[in-house]
Amino acid sequence: MSIMNRNRIGIILVAGIFFLGGTFQVFGNSFSLEESRRILSMVDALVSYEEYDFSGEYTIIDDKPGQGTSRTKTTIFRRDRQNTYTIIVMEPDSDKGKGYLRQGDMLWLYDPVPRRFTVTSARDRFQNSNARNSDFTKSTLAQDYRIIAHNTEKLGAYHTDVYDLEALTDEVSYPKMKIWIDQDNLVRKTEDYSLSGRHMRTTAILDYTRIRDRYVPVRIVIQDELRGREVNGQFKNYRTLISVAKPSFQELPDMVFTRAYIERVSN
Repeated sequence: MSIMNRNRIGIILVAGIFFLGGTFQVFGNSFSLEESRRILSMVDALVSYEEYDFSGEYTIIDDKPGQGTSRTKTTIFRRDRQNTYTIIVMEPDSDKGKGYLRQGDMLWLYDPVPRRFTVTSARDRFQNSNARNSDFTKSTLAQDYRIIAHNTEKLGAYHTDVYDLEALTDEVSYPKMKIWIDQDNLVRKTEDYSLSGRHMRTTAILDYTRIRDRYVPVRIVIQDELRGREVNGQFKNYRTLISVAKPSFQELPDMVFTRAYIERVSN
């Protein structure tokens, strides 16, 4: 069986467990902004790497029912303390050499064919997958959201706290979210909503790996709740599987986070 077929089965079978709900208990829904920040800051801290540089190889497989699968391989470099990242697309050949550079609130996309940088948005889909460009930066839940409701729920093998979030800024990709947090303060599932409350996207974090005192999500499934296709009389959603190899906190040269670096490695 090919790697792509195995990953497709993983998307269909493994992720399905995480998208099922469980029993839950409702608690009080009154949270001060200070309390929201305290809770969400603990979540952010485990998957943000202010003290380290980060790099990893990301394989992104899109499963579009009735159309097959596609595979994108990238190398990602992050420096969270400066709110910057660089992404280099390695595969497929048709996109090889494309690069992304984020510096603060600015995000550029480099196309090696015309050899030109263009401004893009953190809200845009990454390489037409279900991931957004904003998914590859550090977690800023405490800065961007406040808790408006809370309950507990059994999610697969995990006992989780479930928080309904409302955005504090219009700079986020989704104005409303729901997050499932396990007993180690790790996010196991998120649901993204529009301002009107329409369910847009579901994400399941299937596996983490621990490096030093931080955690790296290494297997993620993202389901588009709006896009899909009817196959054999059944509607099936588009899904994206992201797997991370060779995660590292090794220090990176400053040059990695520049346009010149992207141009050099892409041409």
